[in-house]
Amino acid sequence: MGAESELFQRLEQLNAIGIALSGERDINRLLELILAAAKRITHADGGTLYRVTEDGRFLRFEIVRTASLRIAMGGTTGVEVPFPPLPLYLDDGTPNEGMVAVHAVLNDQTINIPDAYLMEGFDFSGTRRFDETTGYRSQSFLTVPIRNHESVIIGVLQLINSIDPNTGKVVPFSSADQRLAESLASQAAIALSNRQLMTQLEDLFESFISVINLAIDEKSPYTGGHCQRVPTLTMMIAEAVNRTKSGPFADFEMTDKDRYELKIAGLLHDCGKITTPVHVVDKETKLQTIFDRVHLVDTRFEVLRRDAEITLLKAKLQAQMEGDAAAIAAAEAGYAHTLAEIDADQALVRKSNIGAERMNDEDIQRIRDLASRRTWCEGGKEKPFLSADEVENLTIRAGTLTGAERQIINHHIVATIKMLEQLPWPRHLVNVPEYAGGHHERMDGKGYPKGLTRDQMSVQARIMGIADIFEALTARDRPYKDGMKLSQAMSILGNFRRNGHIDPDLFEIFVREKVYLEYAGKFLDAAQIDAVDEAALLA
Repeated sequence: MGAESELFQRLEQLNAIGIALSGERDINRLLELILAAAKRITHADGGTLYRVTEDGRFLRFEIVRTASLRIAMGGTTGVEVPFPPLPLYLDDGTPNEGMVAVHAVLNDQTINIPDAYLMEGFDFSGTRRFDETTGYRSQSFLTVPIRNHESVIIGVLQLINSIDPNTGKVVPFSSADQRLAESLASQAAIALSNRQLMTQLEDLFESFISVINLAIDEKSPYTGGHCQRVPTLTMMIAEAVNRTKSGPFADFEMTDKDRYELKIAGLLHDCGKITTPVHVVDKETKLQTIFDRVHLVDTRFEVLRRDAEITLLKAKLQAQMEGDAAAIAAAEAGYAHTLAEIDADQALVRKSNIGAERMNDEDIQRIRDLASRRTWCEGGKEKPFLSADEVENLTIRAGTLTGAERQIINHHIVATIKMLEQLPWPRHLVNVPEYAGGHHERMDGKGYPKGLTRDQMSVQARIMGIADIFEALTARDRPYKDGMKLSQAMSILGNFRRNGHIDPDLFEIFVREKVYLEYAGKFLDAAQIDAVDEAALLA
């Protein structure tokens, strides 16, 4: 092959390398690509890629490769580079000019050394020790600084032992090698800077999300954990679906970009709760507003007891004056009966106020009867014992929220969608509003806020719907209930599967792949984890 033809081929390789570098998102793989490409176009046997540390004081070994010794360290290999970072300045503050890689940084200069053993002015003692240990002969060196778009040196590319492709012997790096390596270093700097900038922007964006979730957490300690657990469970289910190679989701596959998009959607799925009033989110009992009004009702019961006692004392006094022993006994019996009724009514109110169990029709009617049957006196005026608002709250059939309060809670998803749709999402995150905004929809179209059906929803939104429900059922930090046992939560999800609430095929994967059990092991108390009849759930 002629020199011109070989150079043209190497330029084509350089162009292909530039395209490959621009498309790589993973920093470790990007660094490996840079070094591998440099070795290939210069026919180098070995090489090292350094990066300047964040504090600008050291050169850190990132990737080390030597083909003839089969050395591969750093990057995606999982093998840590054992060499300490190179200081740019000595302890007394003077530049560390004796190290070739450091000299290239300090002087912004490419250094091409034909033979390290014959070169003066640089400290190659470490190289000699390496050679003595391995039997290697480090000879030609090409050291190129990597500058970013602001002309700041961010790393160093060092290549060792150029191999003549015709003879297989070690030769000096040619001027063409040097120009190609410098060109590659320039392309690498752009790719690396872009990736670093993207990483910084992603970190900043995720930090903003964390701030939103922190604000929700600060408003209510009962939702902060939810904002963190739902994304985790969502990704666990999604990975299980991704592993499935048969059935309705055999063609479902996630790239790293897909994973990141779903992760962001999970983190933001309840961001609208920042608009929800705290007294509704934290409503621990049915009569709670800023405080639990059951204590006001308790005071009324004490007034009833006081009135009953006054009535008793008046009756006994009158009977004593008349010498009627039977009337005294009757008054005391009536008083005991009245106290028993008051105690029973108070116990009913306190039990109804908790909201942990579903109220039956009989207890609901007893509350309504109490409101109409009893009165109490305040400021000389007789009033119904329970106000209409108190009756409405105490007769909530399940949970602690009234219909109006439930609407306030439900509005958070509307606020979530509205907030997310305002953002100028880049192409790789364009589905975040749909994923995050669909977790309260149902497969049968009876969900909210849009009443979407299964076919109108993405797989990701349906996955998040299951994650949101399961986390809520098993959560231990809700103000109104304890976390359910695993079997009870799975039974409820099984019913949701049958009545069109959640995706039945996704639920089957959730069960079959034991995602529920993996999640339980990480987030549930041991007392919550009991046996689950998977066959019955999937029947």
